[in-house]
Amino acid sequence: MRIATWNINGLRARLDFVLAWLAERSPDLVGLQELKMTDDKFPHDDFRAAGYQAVSHGQKSWNGVAVLAPVGAELEVTQEGLPDQTDFGSRLLTVQSRGISFTTVYCPNGKNLEHDDYKRKLAWFDSLASHFARTRDAATPTVLCGDFNICPSPLDSWNEEAMHGDIFHTDAERTRIQALFDWGFDDLYRSLHPDGTDFSWWDYRGGAFHKKQGLRIDFVLATAPLVARTTALTIDREWRKKKGELTASDHAPVFADLSG
Repeated sequence: MRIATWNINGLRARLDFVLAWLAERSPDLVGLQELKMTDDKFPHDDFRAAGYQAVSHGQKSWNGVAVLAPVGAELEVTQEGLPDQTDFGSRLLTVQSRGISFTTVYCPNGKNLEHDDYKRKLAWFDSLASHFARTRDAATPTVLCGDFNICPSPLDSWNEEAMHGDIFHTDAERTRIQALFDWGFDDLYRSLHPDGTDFSWWDYRGGAFHKKQGLRIDFVLATAPLVARTTALTIDREWRKKKGELTASDHAPVFADLSG
C-alpha cells in the first residue's frame, strides 16, 4: 500500500502535473494541500477518468485540502476542518479508508515572528494536538500527513545555523510538533533515515532546488501499527522538476510504502 502527501500549490495550475504523477506512482491514498479552489470547482471528473475518486474541503483562492483514493475504495469523511480553528481556513480533512484513519493538513505558515499569524500558528498546532488527544487512539492505524511549515530538527534545514530562531525554526514551533510525536506519531522519514538531510520544499527563486537549499516541512506521520508496516519513505524529488511544459509545485510529493 502506498500513501502520499503533496502540497500542489494550486490545483488549477497543477492538475495535469498531478494526473501524470498519479499515473506513474499509483498511490492508494493521497493527501493534497493548498488546492486554492472551492469544492464546487474541484475537478472530480478528471480524477475519475484517471481512476481516482476524491473528497475535498476547499476555499476560494487560499488553502484547501483533499484526499484521493482509487475508484471503488472506501473513502468516508469523518472530520472536515479543525474544530475551533475554522477562521484560519480549510486546513484539515480526515477520512477512513482501508482500515486507516487518514488526515491531511495544510498547517499555517506564520509569516514571520512579528506577525499575528505566528501566534495563531502556535495556537492552531495546540488545537491540532488536542484534537488528536480527544478523538483518536494512538494504538490504532492513524496517519497525519501534509505541509507542516516547521523544520522539526536542524537536519531538516539547509542552513540551520543562520535560520535557527526564525520562522519554521523556532523552539516554540518545534515544541508544537514534538507534542504530536509525544502523543504517538512517528515521522516515517526520520524513522527510516535518522541522519537524513533530504528536503521537500525549495523556493522557486535563486535556483534553490539545484543548489540544494531547501527545507523538509512535508511529512507522513503514523502510529505504531503503521510504522511497523512501513518499508520505504520517498521524497519524490523527480516530481519537483518541470515535466515538458508542465510546471512543478515548489513542494515535492512524499510517499510511504507499507506492507500488507
